[in-house]
Amino acid sequence: MNTTSRRSGSIDFFTHMLLRLLRMNNKFVFGTAAVLIIVSSIAAYLLEPNNFGSLFNGLWWVMTTVTTTGYGDFTPKTVPGKCLGMFLYVFGIGIISVTISKIADSVFQFRRREEEGKLKYQGEQHFVMVDWSKNTELAIQEVLRSDPDMDIVLIDTMDRTPIVHNRVHYVQGIPTELETLEQANMTKARAVFIFAKETTQDDALLRDTSFVDGKTLLVATTIERNYNHVHTVVEIKDRSNMQNFIHIKVDEFILGSETISQLAVRSAFHPGSSRIISQLLTREYGDNLYEVERRSGWVTYRDAFTALLQEGATLISDGDQLNINRRLDHFIPEDARLFVICDKDTIQRLQLRL
Repeated sequence: MNTTSRRSGSIDFFTHMLLRLLRMNNKFVFGTAAVLIIVSSIAAYLLEPNNFGSLFNGLWWVMTTVTTTGYGDFTPKTVPGKCLGMFLYVFGIGIISVTISKIADSVFQFRRREEEGKLKYQGEQHFVMVDWSKNTELAIQEVLRSDPDMDIVLIDTMDRTPIVHNRVHYVQGIPTELETLEQANMTKARAVFIFAKETTQDDALLRDTSFVDGKTLLVATTIERNYNHVHTVVEIKDRSNMQNFIHIKVDEFILGSETISQLAVRSAFHPGSSRIISQLLTREYGDNLYEVERRSGWVTYRDAFTALLQEGATLISDGDQLNINRRLDHFIPEDARLFVICDKDTIQRLQLRL
């Protein structure tokens, strides 16, 4: 056999071994690498205890060798030590290279599964948003601007996430199936937003609002039946379809098209009013709408109104009741939800005092 044939045979052997390692189970490869490093570190110290001085120095030399770093601060002096070094050159570097490639591949697979919505969300007190649409996108952007700590779980049937953000977790699936809702960790969610989607899974456009709201009703029914403790906000296209939701508990309804139309008319009659409402709907700038807790010293709405006004906030409502100015001498009920208008610095001061 000539030299070329022998060289070719050696290359084929190592190539075959490398391919076999790449096909092996990750646990086996990681375990083999760990055993190799531990045994080689012990062997290096036992072979040359005076040279390496400690087991840690033996581990340090093995790690710098198999990762091809080679600082040169420790080198074998004896023949057995040098033989161990040659063994690590031939087998150790190969195994560690395969291990590193396996780790990189695992990270890539994790990222791909995350983008494809295959992973379960493990957090809690998050917002769940069902079905991707333009309104969903705007809602997500508003949440991300408003609260730097709030996570969002988006549920849709698309192959990949439509929005990439470290606080937005995507779950691929049908929202009427419990498996999908469990993957979004609905049990520990703070609130769920069900948006009206005007397309089917085949991207066919639904022109009849009854079909659109019918899809929303199915999702809301499933969530209410299994997670009735979660605050539910539902977007509907036609107000007349609201009566179909009576048998389930929906905390709040959103009438997107109706709200836009009303806002447009008001801005025509009262120029500038739309900018005021838009400012109250976002926390990006200016004075905004916030909820404050009731203080023990507040007996009537006048007490709360006066105290808050002195601190730079204006009390405007208890829940959805906007007639506070006509009920100043009424007692504040225990379940009151007080909303104020103020800037960000003022609400922070109020929250600290509360």
